[in-house]
Amino acid sequence: MREGDNLYSNCLLAINPDTGQLKWHFQFTPHDVHDWDANHVPVLIDAAVQGVLRKLVVVANRNAFFYVLDRQTGEFLLGKPYAKQTWAKGLDRKGRPIVLPGTEPTAQGTAVYPGLHGATNWASPAYHPKTRLLYVAAREEGTITYRATAAYKPGAYFSAGGMKGIPGVEPSGSVKAIEVTTGQVRWEFPLHSPPWGGLLATAGDLVFGGTNEGIFFALDAESGKMLWSFQTGGPVLANPVSYSSGGKQHVAIASGRTLLTFAIE
Repeated sequence: MREGDNLYSNCLLAINPDTGQLKWHFQFTPHDVHDWDANHVPVLIDAAVQGVLRKLVVVANRNAFFYVLDRQTGEFLLGKPYAKQTWAKGLDRKGRPIVLPGTEPTAQGTAVYPGLHGATNWASPAYHPKTRLLYVAAREEGTITYRATAAYKPGAYFSAGGMKGIPGVEPSGSVKAIEVTTGQVRWEFPLHSPPWGGLLATAGDLVFGGTNEGIFFALDAESGKMLWSFQTGGPVLANPVSYSSGGKQHVAIASGRTLLTFAIE
């Protein structure tokens, strides 16, 4: 109902820590009608884009597009889809989405990819300086979104519209390795269901992650091949961490109500 871009929603903000003043902003999804807020983990890297070494911030956004920005100026440098999306023709030269007609919620319901939960969510991605790849827990899940008129009643849940899954379509997920300077997906490791856990990349060329079905795994950072897995007995909805103790490197993960640690030999 509210027209316009709705600044500063769905934005990445650069704020001067000494003064609190806004230096620049970049909006991923103007006039968001699908709840694709931009509460992701931005990753800071230094790399050459089109032959020029820049200080970058890269984001695998909930709206299914991967973005590369100059973190000093906020200039849009690159944007490409990394997961299935049906709502935009692409991005223009300034990174603004070219929205396809007929993708907004309707009273009858409109099917769109990515769905309400996005092509990724809050879980942390992981960057490996050696491979120059960003590893993302991606969600392949569409939803049917509805538009309605909400009647406000004090104390009652207030929502105009809703969503449901697409009948006959089973959602899935994957770990995707994205080249940070091109936006190309180098490899993909399929998961049975859309993941909620984050990823960890190590100097030993491993990528750790977990599944809703309780599997904690390690992939080869270069190829995406599974090297090791362990059934934890509960859903993995957390981010792995690595630390050194007793002269050994360890990796830890929360699964269900249990914290598990493993020594990397």
